[in-house]
Amino acid sequence: MMFSFVRSASLRVFAAAVALGASLLSAATAHAEVDQAALADEADGRNWLAWGRTFSEQRFSPLAQIDRESVKRLGLAWTLELPDMWNVSTAPVAVDGVIYFAAGYSVVHAVDARTGQLLWKYDPKCDPKKMRMAWGSRGIAFWKGKVYVGVQDGRLVAVDAKTGQLAWETQTGEPGDNRYITGAPRVFNGKVLIGHGGADFGRVRGYVTAYDAETGAQAWRWYTVPGDPAKGFENPAMEMAAKTWNGELWKQGGGGTVWNAMTYDPVFNRIYLGTGNGSPWNQSLRSPGGGDNLFLCSVVALDADTGEYVWHYQTTPGETWDFNSSMDMVLADVEVEGEPRKVVLHAPKNGFFYVIDRENGKLISAEKIAKVTWAEKVDLTTGRPVEVKGARYDGTESMIWPGPGGAHNWQPMSYSPDTGLAYIPAREMAGYYDARGITPATWDPLREGPLGVHAFFDDIPKSAGSSSLLAWNPATQKEIWRVPTPGATGGGVLSTHGGLVFQGQADGRFVAHDASTGAELWSHDLGVGTQAPPITYELDGKQYVAVLAGWAGGQMLMGTLSAQHGWVGREHSRRLLVFALDGKTALPPSAAPSGEAKIVDDPAFIVDPQKVEYGRRVYGQNCTICHGVAAVAGGYAPDLRASPVPLTAEPFAAIVRDGALQSRGMPPFAELKDEDLEAVRHYLRERARYEPSTWEQVKTAFHFIVVMIKMQLAKWGWIG
Repeated sequence: MMFSFVRSASLRVFAAAVALGASLLSAATAHAEVDQAALADEADGRNWLAWGRTFSEQRFSPLAQIDRESVKRLGLAWTLELPDMWNVSTAPVAVDGVIYFAAGYSVVHAVDARTGQLLWKYDPKCDPKKMRMAWGSRGIAFWKGKVYVGVQDGRLVAVDAKTGQLAWETQTGEPGDNRYITGAPRVFNGKVLIGHGGADFGRVRGYVTAYDAETGAQAWRWYTVPGDPAKGFENPAMEMAAKTWNGELWKQGGGGTVWNAMTYDPVFNRIYLGTGNGSPWNQSLRSPGGGDNLFLCSVVALDADTGEYVWHYQTTPGETWDFNSSMDMVLADVEVEGEPRKVVLHAPKNGFFYVIDRENGKLISAEKIAKVTWAEKVDLTTGRPVEVKGARYDGTESMIWPGPGGAHNWQPMSYSPDTGLAYIPAREMAGYYDARGITPATWDPLREGPLGVHAFFDDIPKSAGSSSLLAWNPATQKEIWRVPTPGATGGGVLSTHGGLVFQGQADGRFVAHDASTGAELWSHDLGVGTQAPPITYELDGKQYVAVLAGWAGGQMLMGTLSAQHGWVGREHSRRLLVFALDGKTALPPSAAPSGEAKIVDDPAFIVDPQKVEYGRRVYGQNCTICHGVAAVAGGYAPDLRASPVPLTAEPFAAIVRDGALQSRGMPPFAELKDEDLEAVRHYLRERARYEPSTWEQVKTAFHFIVVMIKMQLAKWGWIG
């Protein structure tokens, strides 16, 4: 009887809570029609309706209540703690008093934009096997009362914006493939467009798919690289692309995934795709003999209604360095030789800033924004890069700037039509590529890995990379100002009509810069570092600025270079912070940055060198993406050198293979055998005890110097 009473009371409380949430949501939202006209409206800054605010993807707001003078009064209005979300590297949208965002494994949240109260949460329940990619969601889309999110397991999901109930879902991938989704969908003309990632993890042929926004029915699909010609080509573009490949690319997949950048152009009714790297990276394996390998590392224009090819511009022909063009593409009107031109502004990984004519895809200009050693310049007559001799590592080794992390990565830039400047989170970091002994006849993806280069097993020191916030003039292709930022990765950028540029930093500060000079005008502690891009919106005549903060994303791979900031995923906050003029809310308690990992060991554990070598490969293929290169955690997952769990076989197997900590974000690796786990345990003990001698450090430095000298000699033509 008592149980029935308690159960009944609990149900009444739950029902009341649901009703209250619905009431609050109804009060907060009038749900103006978010449609084609709204997403094309650059003048209305009240809402932030899409990944880049509007179709142009400029990440610029016309709001100006917070400006160069008033920004000093900016304070915290409210925060929402997100302790159960491991990754918040995402851009929210703000629609009529509600902030929507997806965090972790694409869990959608609706939050009252005035108060920070959670209104509803929808968990799509990601397939545990696809949780291993560990990137999380980078953004969502909104269209006519529905929120759209790509789930890491390959599903595209539509959720009712008022209730948080599932409207429809569809699987965009294929059973058992390596595809996953981290990027934001785009909506236009009643369609929702989504791509995928996966080219770095094995055989994947890239494509994008458009679905009916109301029903989820597939409208069209466009492949980025050709398939098996014996099966016929899907369209003339694929037949054209096939002529730029050698060998049997369809057996390797080819790559070219569209995992981030997709921009809709309402002027020409086109979609611009930013395509990814080849699979494998090493071109000599996927296309022996070379070739441009269309449409890798390209900007491709498609008809938005039919998905038919219109034009393309390839930023890195025959790419072999992971120089994908999946970075955001911004639409703008820029004066060129005294005439206004409708252009695409694009800063891909390869270190050049491109201005491309939107009407015909012709290159207008391209200049370096960072240290670039793989190419001297881009020839404006041919539109092709002039490569440096020796930059390609066919059967040898090369050190190249930039490296696979790029001079600009997924963290979006912003363009201000007020200043005419693009604001770019830029990076300086080399890449080391070693293909010695790897040929099409000898390559074993299970042994060397799917990239086609030897795996990198050394820690990445703090000195390996740096970052900056760069103000760049696309019209003149000149740097206007550059401000150093902490570490090797800066957060996404927002610019405003108030003359400000906002960016979250790896050191845990949220900073406002003068858009004209770069001077720092204001900053606030976030309690943790962030990569997420901020947004701004207006409610009841008040301007707000919002940003998600939490340590995760690609920087977790980079060992000490990332770990230097002291953020650890399970120890430090994940939160949404919203600022307004004269905000008085105190920052919630935040753990101080951690020091170096406290290594644990068992002297009785006898390390077997043969098991270490095998364990190094097993760790590299399964563990690096979360636990860091060389077992030096970058801050997302625990440092396994400091964990007592690997000291004993049984609990290690229970967690790694059997999924004992799946609820805390650790997916099961059921395919790993006892000998695999034992080898990893030996590798971790070797790493825990490893202390490079002075001579080893000198040898490593000498090795890299030799590589650089060989590259320079090749550039001069003194060696082949």
